[in-house]
Amino acid sequence: MVTTNILFALILTSFAGLSTGIGSAIAFFAKKTNTKFLSTALGFSAGVMIYVSFVEIFPQARDLLIKSGTATPVLTTVIAFFVGIAIIYMIDMLIPNAENPHEMHMVEDMGGQREKQLKRMGLMMALAIGIHNFPEGMATFTSALVSPDIAIPIAIAIAIHNIPEGIAVSVPIYYATGNRKKAFWLSLASGMAEPIGGLIGYFILMPFMSDFTLGLLMASVAGIMVFISVDELLPGAEKYGEHHFSIAGFVAGMAVMAISLLML
Repeated sequence: MVTTNILFALILTSFAGLSTGIGSAIAFFAKKTNTKFLSTALGFSAGVMIYVSFVEIFPQARDLLIKSGTATPVLTTVIAFFVGIAIIYMIDMLIPNAENPHEMHMVEDMGGQREKQLKRMGLMMALAIGIHNFPEGMATFTSALVSPDIAIPIAIAIAIHNIPEGIAVSVPIYYATGNRKKAFWLSLASGMAEPIGGLIGYFILMPFMSDFTLGLLMASVAGIMVFISVDELLPGAEKYGEHHFSIAGFVAGMAVMAISLLML
């Protein structure tokens, strides 16, 4: 991998991770949660991820494994896909529901809780996001290395999905401390797990990089993104109570991804 590709992957992964700061900023300036926007945005992100996973990433993984000379490339691709799902599922199960950043939170619901509870909630959510964003960072980073053309919409989709996470961290910290700067920077820092995860994953796997390794990674990335979509994004969009907006966003996400792939 040339240095330019690595730098490109790092920039995209950082953009995706640091979008938690956007959620933090929205939380500070919004007195009420914009449910229509968040439902549409989360649905859009899910549409992008699911479409690109099945139409582009999974076939690319299979082609890489065929090129590597693997005896059973299709079976290996399928197994790696479900391994990716298993990894992100186990990480999700380690985080209690009350402190899971993907449990939807409303800006207007935070004021009535005790300061100590709120501060603990915000800190635990920041830690949870750090853990959870690690494989997401690897997914974005790997996609950028293997196929830069499709990495940009993937990074945008993950960035959108990180906006509610920024809200989940910054709002309880702000209500507990009254310090906007502290809440914002903690929220932003939690997103740094994505580029860090991408870099660590790359340097661990760099000595073993081959068509076979990249094929396994891409198939796992597809599994991770599909799981994120069906376990977090679509249910999250529904929990905001705007069903039709979430479905419209989902279809729009698939359409935008389809058009962008046709134009490549």
